[in-house]
Amino acid sequence: MAKLELKVPDIGGSEGAEVIELLVAVGDEIELEQSLIVLESDKASMEIPATAAGTVVELLVSEGQELNEGSVIVVIETAGSSTTEPDAPLETPVEPAQSAPVAPAAAPIEPQETVEPSAPANTSRQEVRVPDIGGSESAEVIELLVAVGDVVELDQSLIVLESDKASMEIPSTAAGTVLEILVAEGESLSEGASIVVIESTSGSDSAPAEIAAPVASDHAASAPKAPPAKAPAETKLSPPAVSAAITRAGGSRHAYAGPAVRKLAREFGVDLAQVSATGPRGRVLKEDLHEYVKSSLKTSPASTVVGLGIPSVPEVDFAAFGEIEIESLSKMAKLTAANMTRNWLNVPHVTQFDDADITELEVFRKGLKGEAESRGTRMTPMPFILKACAVALRDNPRFCSSLSTDGQNLNYKKYIHIGMAVDTPAGLLVPVIRDVDKKSLWEIAEEVIELAGKARDRKLRPDEMRGGCFTISSLGGIGGRGFTPIVNAPEVGILGVSKADIRPVWDGAEFQPRKMLPLALSYDHRVINGGDAGRFMTQLVALMSDIRLMVL
Repeated sequence: MAKLELKVPDIGGSEGAEVIELLVAVGDEIELEQSLIVLESDKASMEIPATAAGTVVELLVSEGQELNEGSVIVVIETAGSSTTEPDAPLETPVEPAQSAPVAPAAAPIEPQETVEPSAPANTSRQEVRVPDIGGSESAEVIELLVAVGDVVELDQSLIVLESDKASMEIPSTAAGTVLEILVAEGESLSEGASIVVIESTSGSDSAPAEIAAPVASDHAASAPKAPPAKAPAETKLSPPAVSAAITRAGGSRHAYAGPAVRKLAREFGVDLAQVSATGPRGRVLKEDLHEYVKSSLKTSPASTVVGLGIPSVPEVDFAAFGEIEIESLSKMAKLTAANMTRNWLNVPHVTQFDDADITELEVFRKGLKGEAESRGTRMTPMPFILKACAVALRDNPRFCSSLSTDGQNLNYKKYIHIGMAVDTPAGLLVPVIRDVDKKSLWEIAEEVIELAGKARDRKLRPDEMRGGCFTISSLGGIGGRGFTPIVNAPEVGILGVSKADIRPVWDGAEFQPRKMLPLALSYDHRVINGGDAGRFMTQLVALMSDIRLMVL
């Protein structure tokens, strides 16, 4: 028994490729030419075959790893005397790529020579040909990526070829304008076949530069002859001879698509199996992917949570159970739904409950009725709640902060702007009252009435709903003994106010009827901990119970 290292053969000069699938495991019996891993570069998807048969004893690569020519993939154990012979072929795929046999490799580069006579001129024509696609093997043209008149760049893909082993995009060896397309879909091509005629506007900029670099590197690898120097320029562009199409892997790889489309799909996070294909023989095109993403973005904002791995609610035909009426959601309702979903999913919520004794506050507030009428306003409980929150925010600055998007910093705000949720026929709106800590109760009362009226009349300006540090959501006028408000991110706290009622409260000697106001404080647990919330709520309850503390 002997051990052999199986390596990555020539995959296009020094260009690397990513391991996207492992096809064998330790302990597997493999045969000669059996695929070991799947690699993917910008130009091709390829399966790397075994150059010897045996048992896998060590797997030296993992998914996501980037490999280059010569990288060791697996160590196998072979039987008997046959172990020494496969070792030579292991190096063979690399050696020819470096030393480049003169006859086969020179042919694909012939078009480059047409540049030399016209180098002094402003324009030159050259044919771009099929590079090495695996010896004498031919491949079918399944897609044309350019048209006559298109301006192409160096290395831009021109056509897509498919053989029984690989799906590959053939890049341009020159930059310029496409004058003529010499192939058609369905045609079978082999190495050296002409693809397009390109007119280059810079006589010696594109092709000669491409050839010059490999000449130097080739002299270092095999000094005897200068002509073979053209081969590395070709192999740099060629899909590997051992490449194979990915057609039997799971998930989105069941889809029929080229490497560039697969890469784009990974960047978008799209499962290609869900994309409707319009290309030849059911091939997924880039346009199909763009259309899929575009249509996905047009769906209801609430349904976008499916992308987070949350199962969607199944569609139900309610008409099957009786008469129904369908009403389209307003833009405001859709926006509110999207914001609520975003906040609920991104913010780890905790809610703390308490009751504030507002008996004395109510006595004082009702005593201001006459003065309020003379001022032409009304004094509701909301100005007192806003003022108490402003004091608590000033003394507990963590509640007046926001977490940075990357979660690395906390932004403390030196101003106290408080949002006030208003229920309107169009939906929930949150106007913001600025500098609450610097305003008197009368100023706040007037602003509350003004902004609430604007909200109901849908006359709020965008700047009147921005910049809040904290939000108050009151259901006191509607009813309910409590609820859990959702934090309005990037704020870190919100106060829910329910309906006050008279309750018996023990004063140490007897029960006294007191007016109690239920409060619910929801907060972002990434920023606020239980101690912070406890101190904030305790101070808030104290301020509401004795309004004299607000001026201290």
